[in-house]
Amino acid sequence: MTQLTPYLCVADARAAIEWYVAALGAEVTYDPIVMDDGRVGHCQLAIGDAQWMMSDQFDSAGIAAPDPARGAAVSLHLTVADVDAAAARIVRQGTPMARGPEDSPPSGRVAVFVDPFGHRWFLNQPAES
Repeated sequence: MTQLTPYLCVADARAAIEWYVAALGAEVTYDPIVMDDGRVGHCQLAIGDAQWMMSDQFDSAGIAAPDPARGAAVSLHLTVADVDAAAARIVRQGTPMARGPEDSPPSGRVAVFVDPFGHRWFLNQPAES
């Protein structure tokens, strides 16, 4: 089996966990490992079958959160059952959509946002066949 799991770095992992739970309905599947200095060294979250790992930034390990001035280098693609409902939940948490929700044939219905931690997300509700 082959699997690719994103490992996100954020400037404030505790705040990010709270936001991802509130805005995306994520579940913490591996409780945060807290380092001696109080930073989160590792945690895991999931939305359905989609999962990712996350930590605070650690300059000593060359791990840094995205620089908002540069834009996102990677987009995370999340398939959802209802793009409009997912986008509305995100907007209620204070994060605007950069695009959509809108129909985008042949992909289906899409929306794009940048989370408060600098990561770009692409929401997709596949077109019905």
